Amino acid sequence: MQSYKKAIFAPIKLIIMTNKYHSVKPITGAGEKRLFIETYGCQMNVNDSEVVLSILQPAGYALCESYKDADLILINTCSIRDNAEQRIWGRLDLFRLEKIKRKGLRVGILGCMAERLKDELLTHTAVDLVAGPDSYRSLPSLLESLDSGSKQINTLLSQEETYADISPVRMDKNGVSSFISIMRGCNNMCSYCVVPYVRGGERSRDPRSIEREARELFENGYKEVTLLGQNVDSYHWINPDNPTEVTTFSMLLEMIALINPALRVRFSTSHPKDMSDSVLYTMAMYSNICKHIHLPVQSGSDAMLLKMNRKYTRAEYLGRVAKIREIMPDCSISTDIIAGFSGESEEDHLDTLSVMREVGYYTAFMFQYSERPNTKAARRYPDDVPAEVKGRRLDEVIKLQKELSLANNKADLGKEFEVLVEGFSKKSKAELTGRTQQNKVVVFPAGDHKTGDYVWVKVESCTSATLIGKEITR
Repeated sequence: MQSYKKAIFAPIKLIIMTNKYHSVKPITGAGEKRLFIETYGCQMNVNDSEVVLSILQPAGYALCESYKDADLILINTCSIRDNAEQRIWGRLDLFRLEKIKRKGLRVGILGCMAERLKDELLTHTAVDLVAGPDSYRSLPSLLESLDSGSKQINTLLSQEETYADISPVRMDKNGVSSFISIMRGCNNMCSYCVVPYVRGGERSRDPRSIEREARELFENGYKEVTLLGQNVDSYHWINPDNPTEVTTFSMLLEMIALINPALRVRFSTSHPKDMSDSVLYTMAMYSNICKHIHLPVQSGSDAMLLKMNRKYTRAEYLGRVAKIREIMPDCSISTDIIAGFSGESEEDHLDTLSVMREVGYYTAFMFQYSERPNTKAARRYPDDVPAEVKGRRLDEVIKLQKELSLANNKADLGKEFEVLVEGFSKKSKAELTGRTQQNKVVVFPAGDHKTGDYVWVKVESCTSATLIGKEITR
């Protein structure tokens, strides 16, 4: 095994990053060191990759589109499920072969997997450096230190780091929608989840820096921002210079909505136990706050919810749904569902199917339970649902959700929606695609419109995944 050095870095005072290297879009071109970033996992990871690029551009790195052209390959990793980690191990094997072909190529692992498996990763011959989610500022120093011939690592978790002073370079393709991280970490300790261990505890970001970032995006042509956090509803910022000055999530939503009525505002993810009525009333008050809530249920069984440490009951969850529908009848709701958690009985599974029917989700992210090492569930509860049972239950969840999605979309037939155009449809450049406020995908004839336009569309037909319509004049 090659030797490596653990880097220790002193806290860095937050200074707004305004240098000649920063631009909303990545710097590309010849003459720079070439960087390829591969991102796995959630929207938070996408935004983290943008932060990394913003940090590395002043160090002389320019983004490239292929790892075969890169001087530095960075993999921003996810540890939520085992299959994501296995894909990354496979990519490392590929990059090891690339390093044999090209001397001087360097490979780094970032993010959650870096935090969870740091020592194991450093034994892989492809890996030169490992950096956890709170150590991205140290990347230029880590890269410089590689010249010593030693592998480099910094996986120190922080109680303060939010990257609030860094304006991320946007790696999206359409220039319409972008992500803004408003907080980092998680305090919820769901028994199945590795996030608190790899991202640390909750830290809320200064709302003024969030507003600045959203305003910058709008001034550069972006029409939609999504505020991100593991649990956005627990956002709670206290001014360190004036402890009486507090900003809650509902107050932050209002701040961003007031930037401009033409800027759509979304957020993700909500936790049912923390979503307040004030958030819902703020959403209802401002027409540019999108009427969509991602509200993970995970299971419809009280026994499973208790075992998962979700801190709400089925009845309490349904109470939140009822309140959403009362305040915003046009609000769509999506969810996350885990099939086959430890000890899940057939009755528990049927409870999940029944809560799906009762809520009528328009879409869902659905997974088999994947035991994650060192979580409470892995320590205390056996992964005892047979694989074939997990698979069958997941199939039933997916089948039901397809039915619900189709019914949900059929209910929109004949309705009119304002659609934000995101680009051409996958099937034809004669058609455009975009999303409604309810986060539903709409396809319609292109006409004279372009990416970033708002277009009113009347829905004429649908599939379970897509609304199909035509432009109307309003």
